[in-house]
Amino acid sequence: MDPGHKAQEGNEGDIGIYNVRAIFDQRLDPASAAPLAVGFSGGGDSLFLLKAALDLGRPVLALVVDHGLQAGSDRWTAEAVAKARALGAEAQALVWTGDKPKTGLPAAARRARHALLAEAARAAGAKVLLLGHTASDLAEGAAMRAEGSSVSDPREWAPSPVWPEGRDVFLLRPLLSLSRDEIRQALADQGETWLDDPANEDLRYARARARAAGAGEISPMEATSLSPPCFTVDAVGTIRLPRDVAAAHLAAALLCAAGTERPPRGERLERLVQRIRSGETFAATLSGARIEAGDDVLICRDAGETARGGLAALELAPGQAGIWDGRWGVTAGDTALTVTALKGRAASLSAADRARLTAIPASARPALPLISSPLDGPKLATEGEARARLLVLGRFKAAVGLCDQESVT
Repeated sequence: MDPGHKAQEGNEGDIGIYNVRAIFDQRLDPASAAPLAVGFSGGGDSLFLLKAALDLGRPVLALVVDHGLQAGSDRWTAEAVAKARALGAEAQALVWTGDKPKTGLPAAARRARHALLAEAARAAGAKVLLLGHTASDLAEGAAMRAEGSSVSDPREWAPSPVWPEGRDVFLLRPLLSLSRDEIRQALADQGETWLDDPANEDLRYARARARAAGAGEISPMEATSLSPPCFTVDAVGTIRLPRDVAAAHLAAALLCAAGTERPPRGERLERLVQRIRSGETFAATLSGARIEAGDDVLICRDAGETARGGLAALELAPGQAGIWDGRWGVTAGDTALTVTALKGRAASLSAADRARLTAIPASARPALPLISSPLDGPKLATEGEARARLLVLGRFKAAVGLCDQESVT
């Protein structure tokens, strides 16, 4: 069934399927020839999504993740790859390797999956990763939260939730208005068959329990739309926000300015918002960021935060690229580079670089990147230099909804 050719019949299910194509038209760049990445498991939802993506006439890369958590998962992965290729897509298997945690396995698996998908999508030149979440997943998520899970509802369009692996990659979920039953009926009408992941029946996992309990179908709710805040981001990644900042925007600023990934706990964020809105003048730290509330709110990297590898040195071989502290992309040229935090090393800078420091807020200076090579003395990295790219601005714009289409990413 072509998602773009059934609206005329007036059938409610067909209209819902037609809406998938309308979402593609709204979110994707019609002039782009970049590939579209599709998270593909071989199950009914991702099969329907892959076929819809192939109808768009763009290169499509199906990405199949093998978590290695089920016996025979390699066979399921191979079958999914073969199915995608038979339909006309490029296909790639991605394997989650290494030790698996004894606790928090579902959350760790979700993060690993997102990281693998995002890295493969970006390597292929894809800015958009399509995922097959449905209205049934929304209902199951609600049931999981009632059981105590912290799983969040998937949004139609969002930046990848992992960092820095997810940089420059956006997620599009065009099936949220469709139920799993609708999708499977459409596939059956086409004579299609699909794989059924045995993990979906493993009652050790909250989603499998919610599915077994028959969580009712719900329609996606309209996301609460916050107007993007008034903000500035300077050339070293310091963010300034107004005192009346929304909690969601403040949380995004903390993560972006600090280069971190894990959002602050709700109660700690709410206390910080209340202090900011009260007009109090103060300095605080949260989620790896330093907050200074004065006439406005200045947010920068907390140079005292070194937990979880923060501000660790980055060694790059000639020609190698890497991410330093979640905030800077750095590329080595003909010689090796070392990137470290400026903290305690300002005296080693040239007179010109020391002069540049005077224009940078004092609290932001210690966490600036210092680039050294065997041939050159240490140099201060700022946006615009050939070897360094600041990631903070683009990430923050995506987080607050200023990049809502492929053409404006």
